[in-house]
Amino acid sequence: MSATAPSPPAPRGSSFYAAMRILPRDKRQAMFDVYGFCRAVDDIADDCGRAREGRHAELQSWRADIDAIFAGRTPSLLLGLARSIGAYDLQRDDFLAVIDGMDMDVAADIRAPDWATLDLYCDRVACAVGRLSSRIFGLDARAGHALAEHLGRALQLTNILRDLDEDCALGRLYLPREALDKAGIDASDPAVVLASPAIDIATRPLVEEAQRRYRLASEVMDACPRAAVRAPRLMAAAYEAILERLVRRGFAPPRARVHIPLARLLAAIVRHGLF
Repeated sequence: MSATAPSPPAPRGSSFYAAMRILPRDKRQAMFDVYGFCRAVDDIADDCGRAREGRHAELQSWRADIDAIFAGRTPSLLLGLARSIGAYDLQRDDFLAVIDGMDMDVAADIRAPDWATLDLYCDRVACAVGRLSSRIFGLDARAGHALAEHLGRALQLTNILRDLDEDCALGRLYLPREALDKAGIDASDPAVVLASPAIDIATRPLVEEAQRRYRLASEVMDACPRAAVRAPRLMAAAYEAILERLVRRGFAPPRARVHIPLARLLAAIVRHGLF
């Protein structure tokens, strides 16, 4: 049996919930099944009050559960996830990649990784989820993979920029070493880095890369059937709004929490959801 049952669907006020609500019921349920899996393993990784060995063991239990599903021995708590896997031909390697990404956080507190390590982390915790999602959305393999590569990275980089202080409280710093060096910051302690007067310079490469990935994702979606990309377009619109507000606010302390403007989200729902 799984070490942790899948988490409940996203809160009703979240941009993820809004995006998924515009999907047909079967696709929406499949997305919530995937989301529940992601939430469960993410909660394990972020439970920093517990020993790393115990959290690693729970992630290993999830690996065993995913293997069991694909071997036809589904644990009783994961029957819904198993049905979605079968209905949309979701791939075992993508689920395991998500677990691998969470295990990176469990193995050691990530602090100022190089770009290659950060890119691998983004691929595992975000792009792999995008690859699962694209199959549920009904995209063909080539377009789905491209959209996952670009939009997954854009969303994860936006999350990193939004959650600097929350990650610092967990002892983590995802800003890459190369960006810190370019800004003249030679520290890797999260609190020291985030207090630096050069923090706006250090975050700039992530902002620019996220903006580039949003543009590339938009180009991919422009070439796809509109119905298949309504949900990812809504997610992109919501998170681009967050990124824009982060840039306007700046990254020097004190950093007020940034939320999606309600009017912007509603406009995106009307544009990409209703029509």
